[in-house]
Order: sequence, then structure tokens, then C-alpha cells
Amino acid sequence: MTIGLYHPGHSRLHRATAGAKLSALLVISLALFLVPSEIAVFASVPLAFAVYLSTGAPFRSLMAQLRGPAILLGIIFLFHLVFGSIAEGALTVARFATLILLASAVTLTTPVSEMAELVEWLLGPFRPIGVNPEKVGLAIALAIRFVPLISEEFRHIREAQAARGLAANPLALIVPLIIRTLKSADELADAIEARGYET
Repeated sequence: MTIGLYHPGHSRLHRATAGAKLSALLVISLALFLVPSEIAVFASVPLAFAVYLSTGAPFRSLMAQLRGPAILLGIIFLFHLVFGSIAEGALTVARFATLILLASAVTLTTPVSEMAELVEWLLGPFRPIGVNPEKVGLAIALAIRFVPLISEEFRHIREAQAARGLAANPLALIVPLIIRTLKSADELADAIEARGYET
């Protein structure tokens, strides 16, 4: 599920600071679960979708990125359908759909470097107790960067297997994907070490 990866642009969200966007996302997230109004929760979905579209990324790309989350939301709804009620499931799906759309809008309009800098700034006060903000920021940046890498590797493996006439097999996909991901992580670690990054 590759969602919310940075897309350069000049929208209002692009011009907003990472801190302002993440603060707003935090406030809205809390409000979604604390405000008792169901109408407000359901109304938040189309508003969040409008914010998502305002990022300026190609419409087809935006819709493609929502396929994975849509499947996840469908599973959540089915879970509530079996173990709860339709109303409860719809409300839960509405909450998570709003959060996914807004979080995707934030990451679509915020470079990974700005995210890392914000994390480093937030963790700065914890330096005296042994927290290394730079390492945490680097770890978060690398984790975000690895999402599209893994997705791309998955696509290459599947295309190569399809070209050889092989049907989709989860085990045949996962094993080479893990090997390639670990190899990329190893190469990245070597590159960081070669640049003298403090360990």
C-alpha cells in the first residue's frame, strides 16, 4: 500500500510548514475520536477527500494510491459487520478514511527531509537523557523512503515472473522480495558507514 509519497507542487499545503500540517493532523485525529457527532465524522470524509485532491498530484495516481487503503477499510467494515453492527462499521470506516486521506495529503506535500528535521527538533529536548534526534530522524526518513522501494521491487518481481509465464504465488513473491529488500538495506548501511555517519 504505497500511499502519500511526496509529490512536488505549489499548492497551499505545499507552502505550509511540516509542523503546521502535522499539528493540524493531530488535532483532527483527536477530534474524530472525541467528538460524539456522527454527522461531523461522516461529513469529514468528503472534506478530507477534497484536501487530498488539492495536493495537485495526478488524479489517476491519487486514485491508484487509494486501492490498498480501500481494501483495508473493506476488511475493517466486514469485521464490524460480523462482530458488531453496520452503523458501527460505517462510523469506524469513516474515521479511518478521513485519517488516511489527510495523512496522505500531508506526506504528498511534505518532503521527507522536512519530516526528519521536524522529528529532530521535537526530540531535541530529550538529548540529555540519551536520545539521538539525528538518528531517529534518519531512521524515520529511511523507513518512509523504503516504502516506494519495496513496492517497486514487488512490481519488478511480479513482472519478471509473469514474463516467464508463472502464476502469482505469494511465497514465490515474498521470498525474493525479502532477499532484495535486505540486500538494499545492506547496501544502504554500507553507504552510510562509508560517509562516516556516527554509529
